Amino acid sequence: MASLTLRGRGVDFPKDDEWNTPPEAWIDIKEYIPNKVIWEPFMLNNKTSTSITTLQEMGFEVLGNSTDDFFETNKGEVIVSNPPFSIKGKVIKRLYELDKPFIVILPISTLSQIQFKKYFTDKIQIIIPKRRIQFMKNEEQLKRSFFDVIYYCYKCDLPKDIIFL
Repeated sequence: MASLTLRGRGVDFPKDDEWNTPPEAWIDIKEYIPNKVIWEPFMLNNKTSTSITTLQEMGFEVLGNSTDDFFETNKGEVIVSNPPFSIKGKVIKRLYELDKPFIVILPISTLSQIQFKKYFTDKIQIIIPKRRIQFMKNEEQLKRSFFDVIYYCYKCDLPKDIIFL
């Protein structure tokens, strides 16, 4: 299977791991996104990020470009992203190292993974979408996603630890 390189840094992941977040996924949680400078670090292959565009249209200041290396860069005050699921273990470790507020979309099964529990037990809040998020592939909305995801929130001071939309 062909692979892509994330930010030119040799972090390879399967080509099928390039999924865009539909605007409604961010619109649904607008009230929970901290009003701080957002860093959206996961843009692939110099493409326009639907996340960046949507967050900017919602009034947020957003930083992010395809030359940033998430594993060596630190921008913004809060991370809001849908990171590549195939490298989620590395992403989770880096989020822990950065120790800044974040909202990331990851599979619900991430909650039970050892690496996630190692870094974020008792420190995470979650937002459960009202329905399964249908991601976009090549700017086309998929009709059926095969997995459930949730929003993992850290240092976002949500009113409750579990929020059902």
